[in-house]
Amino acid sequence: MKKLSVYIKGTAFSVLTLAVVSSCNIRKEYERPKDAVNENLFRTDMLPKDSLSMAEISWREVFTDPILQRHIEKTLENNLDIRIALQSINSAEAYLKQSKSAYEPTLSIGPNYTFQTQSVNTQFGQIIGARRYVNQYDITLSLGFEADIWGKLKSQEKAQLATYLGSVAAHKSVKSGLVASVASAYYQLLTYDEQKKIITETIKVRESNLETTKALKEAGTLTEVAVQQSEALVYNAQASLIDIDTQIQLLENTMSLLMAVPSQSIERSTLEAQVIPAEVKTGFSASLLANRPDVMQAEYTLMNAFELTNAAKAQFYPTLKLTGTGGVQSVDIDHLFSVNSLFASVVGGLAQPLLNKRQIRTNYDVSLANKESAYLNFRKTVLTAGKEVSDAIRVFSVQDSFINLKTKELNAYKNSVSFSQELVNYGMANYLEVLTANVNALNAELNISNAQYSKMKAAVDLYQALGGGWR
Repeated sequence: MKKLSVYIKGTAFSVLTLAVVSSCNIRKEYERPKDAVNENLFRTDMLPKDSLSMAEISWREVFTDPILQRHIEKTLENNLDIRIALQSINSAEAYLKQSKSAYEPTLSIGPNYTFQTQSVNTQFGQIIGARRYVNQYDITLSLGFEADIWGKLKSQEKAQLATYLGSVAAHKSVKSGLVASVASAYYQLLTYDEQKKIITETIKVRESNLETTKALKEAGTLTEVAVQQSEALVYNAQASLIDIDTQIQLLENTMSLLMAVPSQSIERSTLEAQVIPAEVKTGFSASLLANRPDVMQAEYTLMNAFELTNAAKAQFYPTLKLTGTGGVQSVDIDHLFSVNSLFASVVGGLAQPLLNKRQIRTNYDVSLANKESAYLNFRKTVLTAGKEVSDAIRVFSVQDSFINLKTKELNAYKNSVSFSQELVNYGMANYLEVLTANVNALNAELNISNAQYSKMKAAVDLYQALGGGWR
């Protein structure tokens, strides 16, 4: 009974100590930095703010071309970067499960065999007087438990949770980037198709002009110089056609890689069939924190660094550990499972680190530096997001005016070509004027198709910049 009383008192002392010390938890809760985002994060002087952001709708509602939708779906299903990101999530989830199990005690059991003999020439050997051999058998159960009195284990769990959520956000970021990349490449292909059509028609016109020029030379109206210049324009357009065909094939190869399929021709519709959002809703600046995966990932990285700083700080304080062992032990295997072979011990104590070669201080200083770096990276990511939104808004908002002016420019050049050709036919103008107007007309027409692509690309960029594409 006396031994039992001592055991109860020792256990009560340990529990009391645990209760008192636990009340002194030094762990701090994470709070988002107040200066992380403000209402003027991106420039919306040309567009009104709205409580709803276009990023909050599915990419299927933004990219309505059914062929493009099939390409995006195939990319999200097959892309290797997506699959790599999924494995990162699985890895982070495994570490998270491990951190949640840190509160549980460790338990091990196993049989052991020990053979021992003492030196006869030692003091103990001289007392015994002869060499003896001892065989010992035991089956030992070991139990260990560390009390989380300073919140260290809790901080480590929170850090792993932030890592897991960051990997999920990274997966979303990959999806968002892939959706934008496929849509942009698709629109670029349609633009190349349109430009190929323009160049093909230009070749026909220039070949016809070349025949006219040769006829005018035979009539004595023009010289061989005009013929050679007309011929050069035909070759120039034919070379441009080869270049545009090459660009189409290279872009098809890129899209094939995104879809994780061998390089092949890409099915597509036409530039005229595309419908882009007529109304842009940016939402408020704060919505970037909830919509943009890269911003979410940067904040989770900051949360991870914050919690690791908590864990590093807890290393300065005492550690309360409870250990216990028990089992059966005997020098004779025949009596191993008898009542007299039973043994047990329970140890509980606090260990305060004093000298450890500055390891704890170094870990803490490094954690503070990592936390500051994570904060600066988070802040930079937020500002970059605001800049990307501002850029996309500007490009998207001016393209209609730009296309309108370029269309007027094209019409003027076409009229100039017609008038110049007519004047040349009557010997009233230099053929160089026709050539110049012809080149300018082609460039203006190509510029219009590029402007149409720029508007669609700006819509894609704005959708991605606001955090859309992963839903």
